[in-house]
Amino acid sequence: MKKYLMIAAQILILALLPAAASAQQELLNDPEIYEKDHFRKQCATAQFGSGFLTRLDINNDGIVDALTNHGELTCNGVRGKDCNEDGCPYNFYLRAKEGGYFMIATARIYGYDFIKRFGNMVFVLKMHPRFCERTDEKPCETTVRVRGGRFVTISSK
Repeated sequence: MKKYLMIAAQILILALLPAAASAQQELLNDPEIYEKDHFRKQCATAQFGSGFLTRLDINNDGIVDALTNHGELTCNGVRGKDCNEDGCPYNFYLRAKEGGYFMIATARIYGYDFIKRFGNMVFVLKMHPRFCERTDEKPCETTVRVRGGRFVTISSK
C-alpha cells in the first residue's frame, strides 16, 4: 500500500512539474521594450545603439524573433558596461506563434554571423578561445542552430 502511495505521489509531482516550469517562463510583449525599460531603471542615462536589437527568424519557423546586444548600451556614459574579455552579453528571444516572446539563451560573445548552411539559418558565434579549450588568440567559432527553443551545437573550431 505504501508503495502505491509513493508511486501516486511521484506521478502527481511529474504531472505538475510542466505547469510549474511554464509558470516560471513569462511571455514578453516585446523584448526591446522589456530590456530598455530594465536598463532605464538601472542607469541614470541609458542610450541604445542601432545594433542593440536585431529582429530575424532565428529558428527557421517563418516568425521573426529577436536578439539584443548589450555592447550597444551606453549606461551613464559607459558603453558596454557589462562587456569584458569574454565579450558582451547577448539575449536571444523566440516569438511564440500565439504571440509574445520568451528568452531561450544568454551568451557572452564577441559577435556572430547569421548564415545559411544546408538550407537552414545558423549562428556562428565568435567567443573567447577558452570556450573551445584553446589558449591561442584566435576567437572560437561555434556554429549553432536553434531547434525546439534551444541552441544545438553543430561544430566548434
